[in-house]
Amino acid sequence: MLGPGSQLERSGNSWSEEHCSAVCQGFVASVQPHAPGSGERPLLHMPGKDTMRRVVRQSKFRHVFGQAVKNDQCYDDIRVSRVTWDSSFCAVNPRFVAIIVEASGGGAFLVLPLHKTGRIDKSYPTVCGHTGPVLDIDWCPHNDQVIASGSEDCTVMVWQIPENGLTLSLTEPVVILEGHSKRVGIVAWHPTARNVLLSAGCDNAIIIWNVGTGEALINLDDMHADMIYNVSWNRDGSLICTASKDKKVRVIDPRKQEIVAEKEKAHEGARPMRAIFLADGNVFTTGFSRMSERQLALWNPKNMQEPIALHEMDTSNGVLLPFYDPDTSIIYLCGKGDSSIRYFEITDESPYVHYLNTFSSKEPQRGMGHMPKRGLDVNKCEIARFFKLHERKCEPIIMTVPRKSDLFQDDLYPDTAGPEAALEAEEWFEGKNADPVLISLKHGYIPGKNRDLKVVKKNILDSKPSANKKCDLISIPKKTADTASVQNEAKLDEILKEIKSIKDTICNQDERISKLEQQMAKIAA
Repeated sequence: MLGPGSQLERSGNSWSEEHCSAVCQGFVASVQPHAPGSGERPLLHMPGKDTMRRVVRQSKFRHVFGQAVKNDQCYDDIRVSRVTWDSSFCAVNPRFVAIIVEASGGGAFLVLPLHKTGRIDKSYPTVCGHTGPVLDIDWCPHNDQVIASGSEDCTVMVWQIPENGLTLSLTEPVVILEGHSKRVGIVAWHPTARNVLLSAGCDNAIIIWNVGTGEALINLDDMHADMIYNVSWNRDGSLICTASKDKKVRVIDPRKQEIVAEKEKAHEGARPMRAIFLADGNVFTTGFSRMSERQLALWNPKNMQEPIALHEMDTSNGVLLPFYDPDTSIIYLCGKGDSSIRYFEITDESPYVHYLNTFSSKEPQRGMGHMPKRGLDVNKCEIARFFKLHERKCEPIIMTVPRKSDLFQDDLYPDTAGPEAALEAEEWFEGKNADPVLISLKHGYIPGKNRDLKVVKKNILDSKPSANKKCDLISIPKKTADTASVQNEAKLDEILKEIKSIKDTICNQDERISKLEQQMAKIAA
């Protein structure tokens, strides 16, 4: 192949034996030589065999692929909020999808049962008690009918959604939590303690509430000098991590009210950052470099001098919203204004953050909702489901691991966090910690009956310290006559409310029928 006088043997060219052997083995069809000192590099660089062998990493999630559902399974004609705030605008659980929408004269969000797909009528009822635009919403992990919302009107409201969805617009929350002096842009429920809710506002304060009593029990108002971009609980809810406009990532013990660890200039760019806790206690962040390149990084809170891993991605300017699945250790990154979802696997092996794949579509996303694991279809090997917000619709996207077997795949579905709270609010505020109560998905998840959220406001004139200590009237049964009677009364109230609701619906339908009959009579006449 390479005879005397061939191009590679001309004087003045310094080609290595590896290059020659590469050409001989057929890796390159033609290679142009370069003159010494010309500044040009040879066009051939072959990795060694060891490197070639390491390129393909063993992982059961290597072939995860995303697929958008058909049009008739989307939620159409929704006017998604245009407010300038970097939240996800969407929250999902196994019963409902909630979407922040445009509203005149205040703030509102839609709550749709998952099965209510297709075109959503403009007159569909909304949750509309706020006097300013809604900025963030979050479903309670322990009650699929309870949702919290934060708004520009400086309040946090907690709502109870009827079991079958809204038939009339909801204007009265179960409780209004007032304590912020500026707009509230972040709400986040505690992962394991019942009725514990965190809120963060543009007053740079974080407040942790006992929703069962309507009280603010922890106020962290002196830890952040600038706007808080996001807050994340760790797995057992003993710590929180925050990302702030001052470019610091902080790990905070809220009950001791002290900063456990912090990193200045975690990302040096001026655009917003995000920080979330992983199941192993490490912190994952997204942000921007000084040159406005989007970055992701992994940190150990015990030593935040240098990141465990730091990767630069692209030069897009949309904020990267991270969604984490602790069961599979996969992080999904959804950029606001992007039309793609990138996903990565976190492992103990270098480089620790492993790129898996990208789901791409044509339309940019305005926001994104992420379904909890117990809401997925285990029979189809579905490991994640996203609800992508377009300008006028919400489109579910299903992430699947291709498997030939129809049997339950226990390696994809380890026991996951269930809806049962591990602690009561008082126990957590007293210093107890507990991991989430896990459930098996082997036979699918069947939603149980949710108990109503009862708020028992403390009487500040009552000097008895033991009065109204319980935050939930329907609590774990105790073998006393008083508790039994309270439970019976609560159950009776619940039944009476349901009867009244059904009667109201029937009355409304009767009125509607009579009006339609009158219209028919006029047309017939």
